[in-house]
Amino acid sequence: MTQHSRDMSRRRLLFGGAAVGAGVLLAGCTSNETQPTEAQTKAAAAPGGNNEPGKRVVIGFSAPAADHGWIAAITNNAKAQAGAYSDVEFKSVEAGADAAAQRAALSTLISQKPDVIVLLPHDGKELNAFGLEAMKAGVPVVNLDRAFPDARAYRLQIKGDNYGMGVAAATYMIEQFKAKGVSNPVIGEIAGMDELELTQERSKGFVDTLTASGFKVANRRAARFTADSGQQEAAQLLQALPKIDALWNHDDDQGIGVLAAVSQSGRKEFFMVGGAGSKKAMEDIQADNTVLKATVTYSPSMASSAISLARLIGQGRGMSDLVELQVPKEIILASETITKENAGDYLKLGF
Repeated sequence: MTQHSRDMSRRRLLFGGAAVGAGVLLAGCTSNETQPTEAQTKAAAAPGGNNEPGKRVVIGFSAPAADHGWIAAITNNAKAQAGAYSDVEFKSVEAGADAAAQRAALSTLISQKPDVIVLLPHDGKELNAFGLEAMKAGVPVVNLDRAFPDARAYRLQIKGDNYGMGVAAATYMIEQFKAKGVSNPVIGEIAGMDELELTQERSKGFVDTLTASGFKVANRRAARFTADSGQQEAAQLLQALPKIDALWNHDDDQGIGVLAAVSQSGRKEFFMVGGAGSKKAMEDIQADNTVLKATVTYSPSMASSAISLARLIGQGRGMSDLVELQVPKEIILASETITKENAGDYLKLGF
C-alpha cells in the first residue's frame, strides 16, 4: 500500500466517525451539503450578460474522493454550480486512488468529447501529461488548485493563494503581538503534507512575513491534513513548547484534531490561527470559546467559479465585466482573514 493509499484509508476511517486518541471522538467532514447555496449559484441567477442561456456545454469533471471536508466541498460546489445552469451538462468521472487511475479515467472522458474538462488533480505534476493530451485533442482544461507545471496543459488555472495564506496568518499574528505588547513571541506551526508544493508555499509565506518583522517559528510539525494527524502533531508540539504565544495550523479539518490536543493539554495561554475556512472553524471563532481566534481562507468556492468559467470557455464567451473577449488564463484567489468580527459574512462560503 502506498503512502497515499494509507492516508486515504486513515481519512476514511477518521471521517466515518472513528474515535481518535485518548477517547476523543473527532467530527468528520464538515461539508456534506449537495444543494446549491445562494453564494454558489448567484452567478447563474443574475439577469442579463453571461448568465442568459447560450450554447449547450458538456463539462467533464474529476476530483479525488471526498474523504476530506475541503475536497468534498470542491465536488459539491461544482455539481451545485453546474445544476444552476440550464445550458450545462455535467459529467463526473471517478478520480481513482492515485494520479495514474485518475489519468486513465480522464482519458476515457476525452473519448466522449466533452466541451471542457474541469479537474482537481491528485498531483499537478503527474497529471500534466493528461492536460497536454486534452488540450492537443481540442478539449480545453480548467485546472483547479494543484498546478500543472506546463502552461500549455491548461486553458485556465484557478487556485487559492497558498503563499498568501501564510502571509495572512503571519500578518494577523503580528498585529496581535503589537496590540498585546509581545516583543519576543514563541510561535508554533502545524503544516500539512510537506511533500506537497502547496504546503511548502504556505510555510514560506508565513516565515517570510514573520522574518520581515523580526520573528521566527520556534517549532514546526508536519501533519497529513487529517484530524488524527493534527491531534498527534499538536500534542508533540505542545509538549516541546512549555510556553507558546501563537500557533498556525494550515488546515481547518486538521484543526479539529489540533483543538482536541489543546483541550486535552489544558493550555490556554496562546491564540491559534486556522487555514482554509471551514464552517466549523468559523462557528468556533464566532463562539470565541477556544484558542482559535482566526482562520485564513482557501475557499473551495473556486470549484463553483471554475464551472461558471468553463461554461463561458465552452461557449466562446469572455467575462462580461472585463474588456477582453476571452476568459483569463489564470486566476488566483486572495486569502482573506476571518475573525469574530466578520465570521458571519463568510459562513455562507464555509465548507
